[in-house]
Parts: sequence; C-alpha cells; structure tokens
Amino acid sequence: MILEIADIRIKPGQQAAFDEAIQRALTTVMGRVKGAHDYSVNKCIENPERYVLQIMWDTLEDHTIGFRESPLFAEWRAIIGPFFAGPPLVEHFEVLVKG
Repeated sequence: MILEIADIRIKPGQQAAFDEAIQRALTTVMGRVKGAHDYSVNKCIENPERYVLQIMWDTLEDHTIGFRESPLFAEWRAIIGPFFAGPPLVEHFEVLVKG
C-alpha cells in the first residue's frame, strides 16, 4: 500500500465552498478510481486555507498513471482545482508501521 499526501492551499474565503467541493469530488470520483481505498481530508485549525488530503493506493502507478492519466483526473480537477491558491504539494509514502 502507498499513502499519498497532498498539501493543499486554497484561495482565502473559499473554505465553505471547498469543503463541499472536495467532499463531492471524493464521493463522485474516487469511488470509480482503480486502486484507491481509504481517504481522509484534514483541515488546518491554525491556517484555515490549508488542507491535507490522504489517500491509500494499491500501487504508486495506480495514482501516478492509472488515475492521473485518466479522464477521471480531469473530472476531479474540474471540481476542486478552481479553489487552489497554487499547485498542491503531493508526495507518496510507503507504510512502515500501522496500528
């Protein structure tokens, strides 16, 4: 399993609209993506324009090729992309220990 972490910064004053949009994107798009499993969205308390999205993938390629090179990625970005203040920082991690 691979953990994707996306550090997202949105435009000021867009929190409520982004909260709705990312929930909609996750429920309408992620359920149709091969290799994507658990996900969570974390909203920063100190900086309300910062979010951390975590998605578990079967393989790195399920995310980087299967999803990012598919029409579903364009659908995903159409829903949440307009809120971005800049490109999200996206990194992938191997799970070392899980409780």
